[in-house]
Amino acid sequence: MAECIECGSYTKFNGGLCFSCYKSQNNIVDDIPEKDQPKGLNDKDFNYRFGMIKGRIAETLIQELFLSLGYNVFRYGMENTIPGIMELLKGVRSDVAQEIRRMPDFVIQDPKTKSVYFIEVKFRASGEFKQKDLPKDYPYENAFIILVSKKHIKCITVTELLDGKEISPTSKNYLGNRKEFDLDKEVIVDFCSFAVQFFENV
Repeated sequence: MAECIECGSYTKFNGGLCFSCYKSQNNIVDDIPEKDQPKGLNDKDFNYRFGMIKGRIAETLIQELFLSLGYNVFRYGMENTIPGIMELLKGVRSDVAQEIRRMPDFVIQDPKTKSVYFIEVKFRASGEFKQKDLPKDYPYENAFIILVSKKHIKCITVTELLDGKEISPTSKNYLGNRKEFDLDKEVIVDFCSFAVQFFENV
């Protein structure tokens, strides 16, 4: 007798699924005809994945920007320190989970001065980042927030945010103006053009 490869129940074909497991894996609801069954991601999962992809693109832009300028760049955030943890923490609201989520994305080192910095990368289509956008009780007050938008790459420290400063579409806190990093502004302009290409329709 043929058995379901998932649960071991009776099925018509060897190596197949029983009807219950088939319905479960394909999100089939009994009351809805198969042609009207939901396909693809639900809205919540779609938005979550879309946001994750935008964030990863922004992180990669900043990582490559600093690498192209000779910086040592180390991925530090939760997904890099504890691979697979993001899926496990979905919906978890404990203190430890919050601490893990708050880990900055990168540690970078200036090759000339050997100075080391925490970097948190954010994408905002609006080009805005304010104190309220920080997680509550954000523990890395010495971190830099680098904001990638459709037009600019700007930077602000967590301390500056806590002092009431912010990033807006008209603010002048461009990454190239940060004296701590001493970056080549022309390289930043090139990476801004990459950001425009990736995010112009977002």
